[in-house]
Amino acid sequence: MFLESPGIYYEIHGRGEPLVLLNGIMMNTMSWEEHIAKLRDRYHLIIYDMRDQGQSSRLKEGYDVAIHADDLKRLLVHLNVERTNLFGLSYGGQVAMIFALKYPEMVDKLILSNTLAHVDQFLLSLGQMWITAAKLHDGEAFFDLALIPIYSPAFYNSHFDWLMNRRKLFKELLTREWFEGFIRLASSNRDFDIRNEISRIKSETLLIAAQEDMITPFPHMLEMSKRIDNAHIVCIPEAGHAAILEKVGTMCMLIRGFLG
Repeated sequence: MFLESPGIYYEIHGRGEPLVLLNGIMMNTMSWEEHIAKLRDRYHLIIYDMRDQGQSSRLKEGYDVAIHADDLKRLLVHLNVERTNLFGLSYGGQVAMIFALKYPEMVDKLILSNTLAHVDQFLLSLGQMWITAAKLHDGEAFFDLALIPIYSPAFYNSHFDWLMNRRKLFKELLTREWFEGFIRLASSNRDFDIRNEISRIKSETLLIAAQEDMITPFPHMLEMSKRIDNAHIVCIPEAGHAAILEKVGTMCMLIRGFLG
């Protein structure tokens, strides 16, 4: 389905209480296939591509990550959803926090997975590396330069053939349009810092970290949890930044357990 203004592709799955799944920066609606199968029996799942992702429209240069929070509100109003649970992963977690701060009356429970409340110098440098790789417009080169830090060593070693198949798919499927959209996305949160604001988040919040995540490390997420009232934190062992793909069953179990 497609919401013409602002140009959002979205899908609805399952029945129950509403739950929005917010993409990480390299994801699209297809990334949630396994999770949908495990959650649709209990939740009214809303998944969508942010602008500059997947099948949604493209943006112009020079926008801020907060634009996606306003897009989400438009989508929820269109769907007549007055209040929902949010699951935000990485970049999507930043969007979820902005949304919870701007529209607290629309958020029931909040789950923040592998995300940070600010972009530090390390993450800024990593983002610049991703941008440099994207400018090559080569899917295999992008995979080699950008994807390795996302997975844990254990997953990389045990799923090497699967990863090499994804590398091949990157070569076949990633277009110039995708790379240009990714560059705009990766440039939109360079100044992101809401550490002094997240104490205003009032929704009950679960933070999910991963033991081997070097991009959004557990100690940083632990500090975030201390700034949010009514927050809980868990850390998934033997998983990296891509814990959402490495530990699908564990992630879905945590979502179901927290939302009840």
